[in-house]
Amino acid sequence: MDILVNSVDVRDLLSSPDLLDSPSSPLSAPDLRLLISRLESHTLKIKSKVQSYLLSHQNDFSSLFSQCSDVVSRSEELSGQVSELLSLISRNPIEADLSRIIGETVEKKKQVREKKELLELLGVVLELNYKLRVVKEDIRIGRVVEAAEGLKELKTAMRIRNDELADEVVEGEPVVYGLLRNEWAQCFEEIQELLLKFIEKAVQFEQETNVVRMKYQLTVNDIKGVELYTVLQAMDVVGILDYGLAKVADLFTKYVTTPVIKCRSTPAFMEKIDQESGHLLEAVLEMIPADTESNGTDGETMYATIVQIVKFIYDSLCFKNGPWMRCFGRLTWPRMSELIISEFLSKVIPDDASKLAEFQKIRKVTSEFETNLKELMLIASSDIKDERLSKFADNVEVHFASRKKVEILAKARNLLLQSNFILSQEYLRTMRLNKEGIAEDFPNCIDLLFSSEKFMVSEAAIKLMELVHQTLKDVCLLPPTVGLEFYHAARNALVLYEAVIPVKLERQLDSINQAAVLIHNDCLYLSEEILGLAFEFRQYFPSFVKELAVFIDLAPRFQLMAEEVLQRQIQLVIYNLKEAIDGADGFQNTHQMKQFESAKFSIEQVAFIIEKVRIIWEPLLLSYIYEKSMSVVLEAVFSRIAKDILLLDDMAAEETLQLQTLIHLLFEHLSSLLESLSTVGGRGKPQEVQRETLANFIPSLRKLRKLAELLDMPLKSITTAWESGELVECNFTLSEVEDFIRAIFTDSPLRKECLQRINNSNYWETSWT
Repeated sequence: MDILVNSVDVRDLLSSPDLLDSPSSPLSAPDLRLLISRLESHTLKIKSKVQSYLLSHQNDFSSLFSQCSDVVSRSEELSGQVSELLSLISRNPIEADLSRIIGETVEKKKQVREKKELLELLGVVLELNYKLRVVKEDIRIGRVVEAAEGLKELKTAMRIRNDELADEVVEGEPVVYGLLRNEWAQCFEEIQELLLKFIEKAVQFEQETNVVRMKYQLTVNDIKGVELYTVLQAMDVVGILDYGLAKVADLFTKYVTTPVIKCRSTPAFMEKIDQESGHLLEAVLEMIPADTESNGTDGETMYATIVQIVKFIYDSLCFKNGPWMRCFGRLTWPRMSELIISEFLSKVIPDDASKLAEFQKIRKVTSEFETNLKELMLIASSDIKDERLSKFADNVEVHFASRKKVEILAKARNLLLQSNFILSQEYLRTMRLNKEGIAEDFPNCIDLLFSSEKFMVSEAAIKLMELVHQTLKDVCLLPPTVGLEFYHAARNALVLYEAVIPVKLERQLDSINQAAVLIHNDCLYLSEEILGLAFEFRQYFPSFVKELAVFIDLAPRFQLMAEEVLQRQIQLVIYNLKEAIDGADGFQNTHQMKQFESAKFSIEQVAFIIEKVRIIWEPLLLSYIYEKSMSVVLEAVFSRIAKDILLLDDMAAEETLQLQTLIHLLFEHLSSLLESLSTVGGRGKPQEVQRETLANFIPSLRKLRKLAELLDMPLKSITTAWESGELVECNFTLSEVEDFIRAIFTDSPLRKECLQRINNSNYWETSWT
């Protein structure tokens, strides 16, 4: 059969070799006839081989066809049987009966299961109810331990997680469970109330006699002979030991521990034993008033007494039971430790750094005290949080530093609040007259670190710096931790001045007075002292403090504050002077008597204000600051008066003489002031140089003086003065001179000529180039 499988290649049937090389070339008619002939021949060969193959395998094909026939026959038979079965079922509907029977069977099984579950539930309910009745009976007859164990067991069985929610209804739960929970809650309340009554009977505090009685055979509600140990055991089992002992712990703290810590009483112990049975009936703790209220210097007596009391509780109340004692400790130790710290440890913190070493004995005794309490199980040996006293004692340096820091700041605040910035007028007058010998005559005059001149500061600033210096001296001798706190205290004390004084003297800063000047001086003094602190103390600081100590950042703050206070005073003075000058109404019509008197009064007001300021400033301010500040004030006055006069557009001859008189009057009133300023500015120099120096500080001084001369000067002289540059040197402008000439002199050829000459003069231009 290979011939059937192998494919026929048409090219093999062709005879031309060219056709074999080029399959795409067209075939000729003879080639096509030859190809058809050869394909027919090849087909006959295939048929012959197929026939031969079938004949040789005839038996195999017969067997195959026979099997196929059998399969078809059986399939037809099976199909007939299925048809008969379906026909039978359709005539008799048995599936309905089967479905009904199955449903009934399932329902019966469900009912049986539910009844079984109900029986089991009923059994559980009956068992729980029986146990509850047993618990109630145990409570009634005083078998409190058994009752407590029963309640504990029932709590687990009823899955009660919170005693307060025992009567809460759970969704989907049988109602009977809720009723049982209510019963359990009632039993819990009954046993809790009973146990609390037993505790009240067991531990009695007699306040009148200061006696604590511990009874061991108890009777409550006709229940007799219940032992205290049994009551505590029942409370522990039912989980209310901390609740039951809370009141006892509170009374022990109030009537036993507190008096001992405050040294008002000492304890005495006594036991009462039954002679027949030998059982302990009663333990008594009596608090005897102390003769002296003192714990001693190290608290050893107090600690020993407290240990005796704790041992009494450990033996008599807690029966040497560790968990019970720890429960009592959790209720009493927080308050007890706070009392010891507040009433003893905090009071024995040294006031002096040199006594810190002496505190080590107290620290040792305190540590031993806590060790004894751990042995008696009042505090946990593994919980470091309970070591409150040792922790406080270990940090005594921090507590010492904190307390001293508060004391330093309180002292600084008090001296600032109590400070007086008022100096008598006689005091100021004497200072002004004796300023050269100021250091010997006045105690509050100091030398600046970076200036040879002395000046007056407030007593508050001097005492504040003394406090800061003493604090920083202590820093050099103290441990690093303490020293750092003292360093911060010194810085904060300085900052207090910046915070307290401006608020305290707010009204004084809004007016012209000596308090504001003293604040200015204080700030200068403090800024220079602060700059010197690092040079004075830094090298002696502990290395840890030395790395953190910084003072230089405070100095600019005080310098800025000093400048702000001074500028505020200067602006207040200038404002008052301008108001006084406003009263002259621009110096108009001074040839009229009423206007002249008004202008004269304004000039006298200006002179009075300046003299008042001089009396305040001169004795208190540093010379160069006084000169500079007064120059600013005078410049404002002279420039304003010169401006007002030069703005007049028409002046009569008599009016110019009156204006000249007013200017001379002003200079007459200020002559002593100007002389003193020229002396300060040009000390040790010729008089002409002194005047020149003063003119440089007050540019309008020369201008106003020249203006007084111009008011009585001929027109040609004024023109010559402009052409020579004299008026320019006195700060006159071209427009001011032209307007001044037009205001004084009437229109004439001479005025036109002079104005032309002034206008054509190039001096003004060349002076600016």
